[in-house]
Amino acid sequence: MERWRGRVALVTGASVGIGAAIAKELVRCGMTVVACARDVDKIKSAAAECRRQGLGGVLVPFKCDLTSEEDVASMFAAIKAQHKGVDVCVNNAGVAHPHPLLSGDTSAWRNMLDVNVLALSICSREAYRSMKERNVDDGHIININSMGGHRLIHNANVHFYSATKFAVTALTEGLRRELREADTHIRASCISPGLVETEFSLRLNNGDAIKAAAAYSRYKPLEAKDVADAVTYVLSAPANVQIGDVQMRPVEQLM
Repeated sequence: MERWRGRVALVTGASVGIGAAIAKELVRCGMTVVACARDVDKIKSAAAECRRQGLGGVLVPFKCDLTSEEDVASMFAAIKAQHKGVDVCVNNAGVAHPHPLLSGDTSAWRNMLDVNVLALSICSREAYRSMKERNVDDGHIININSMGGHRLIHNANVHFYSATKFAVTALTEGLRRELREADTHIRASCISPGLVETEFSLRLNNGDAIKAAAAYSRYKPLEAKDVADAVTYVLSAPANVQIGDVQMRPVEQLM
């Protein structure tokens, strides 16, 4: 990770869970990390903690609603003005609503598409433009996917969510091919974790703490730090190595 020291990373959805762990780990590696979310209070607290711990990099909180293309454009403009541009883009932000295909609300489906698919694509495009205009040829775009983007589980509440993650699988491979056609060495990868102990289950179960806890009681799940370690693994690969997808799950997880 030494070659990334002093360079700039954007991490979306960085206020809690996997995004927060990734942002902190990249700061530990000496990067300037722009960490965005709609609510940045927790990111501000994390930034203060990083300063107290004397980590090698800097955590920069940035308030952004990823469902607004204007907000995203303003964020990239601010990054350009303050930090010259983005060298690494980690598209971590994602939402899941328990709305089955036969009875779900259109607004919930649309929100999942807006965050999980469109925002990811817009941020990837803007990150690429940022790299190209500065002649950055070794940048990296990493999409935080899911094992749900590779197979369906028997749970109607996550079928639409899985569809958005299947899209991430296709988008990452499409991005890789377009980057090669553009004759650039910028790389595109995705990381697909299985069950990770975060606030995700609580949101999926509409705030029902008992149901949320039950999801993690059958076996030891992954931790957010495990996914953050996978990000640094991908970023640490030699320049001639293209890691397309890291699929990771708890040892005891069957599917």
